[in-house]
Amino acid sequence: MDIEAQARKFQKDLSSGTVSLAMLAVLNAATEPLYGYQIAKLLEEKAGGTLAGKQSALYPVLRNQEAAGLLASTVEPSLAGPPRRYYTITADGRAVLKAWTQIWTETRNSIDAVLEEGL
Repeated sequence: MDIEAQARKFQKDLSSGTVSLAMLAVLNAATEPLYGYQIAKLLEEKAGGTLAGKQSALYPVLRNQEAAGLLASTVEPSLAGPPRRYYTITADGRAVLKAWTQIWTETRNSIDAVLEEGL
């Protein structure tokens, strides 16, 4: 059995559900709008790269969150390349972040309790 392959698959599955929560938290803490690369760098910085993954994978999450009304964006010209899309969290996004944080905390506590007994 390839333990490393199983660990990578588990990490990928786990990350896909938690990146949305982490991205909302990063944008909620931001004092100004952020573009995708900035968000990826902050995730990498705060989570040691565990959540950031491939930067290109963040953009579909950003688009989905915007389509759901959790984020708003504006496009601004850039001196160093193509225009950049800057994201901010909306009031609905803050409400969802609060709900997701509660769900995450309850889930984490439950899993921790099971793991402590099972180890």
